[in-house]
Amino acid sequence: MTALITPFKNGKIDQESYAKLIKRQIKNGIDAVVPVGTTGESATLTHEEHKICIQIAVDTCKGTATKVLAGAGSNATHEAIEFAQFAQNQGADGILSITPYYNKPMQEGLYEHYKAIANSVDLPVMLYNVPGRTGCDMLPATIFRLFNDCPNIYGVKEATGSIDRCVDLLAHEPNLVVVSGEDAINYPILSNGGKGVISVTSNILPDKISELTHLALDERYIEAKAINDKLYSINKIMFCESNPIPIKAAMFIAGLTPVLEYRLPLTPPSSENLKKIEAVMKTYDIKGF
Repeated sequence: MTALITPFKNGKIDQESYAKLIKRQIKNGIDAVVPVGTTGESATLTHEEHKICIQIAVDTCKGTATKVLAGAGSNATHEAIEFAQFAQNQGADGILSITPYYNKPMQEGLYEHYKAIANSVDLPVMLYNVPGRTGCDMLPATIFRLFNDCPNIYGVKEATGSIDRCVDLLAHEPNLVVVSGEDAINYPILSNGGKGVISVTSNILPDKISELTHLALDERYIEAKAINDKLYSINKIMFCESNPIPIKAAMFIAGLTPVLEYRLPLTPPSSENLKKIEAVMKTYDIKGF
């Protein structure tokens, strides 16, 4: 699955480029796209823009084998419910819901937050735990409780960067769908029983991330590891500055977006890091449209 960037042009969503990028993902074997997650700069989109991105993704994937796992999180439960219900009404296949950021709820608050979201829709719900971004860590006990109490909560995007956490989750609840949210450790998570990845790098190399994931799921671990090792350099450089600064720069360098534009407070990468990104990219075969 690809955590889609959101291309901008003159301060607005470049809707034409967005649909074009999604078609490229479909063409290169991605199983699902994830609009308006962290990589999509959801924190600086208006509610209307957030909904436009979901709608474009659903419309573009319609009639294909590629699913839409719509970003539908917020630090306010009522807003997360609104996004979840909108995604369902538009025809998304599931939702990805980040832990509330900034207000630092307790574990009971997280439980009630996600229970309310899950009860508001019929869609499958994937939890999203990324404490480095949110200041909030959803502990395994809370994840297990939600998994057992809410039939449509089926898995978690695990982005703590901890292999130990992934082992803990799957050792105690093997039926939980654990998805890698950290490109550098996609292979270790998959080989430990993870069921997929939500990737930043697959914006630029969807074919390679797809191949890696499917090889691992087919238990062809040596081949999968070889790809993961080859991708290590680009996976690391994509986080030389805050995501999605490097990946958007890479997409522009590759000619996949017409302009390089961010929403403040995000800014373009430093000239030094831009040169590093460009140098690393030269070692990979990046498919065009």
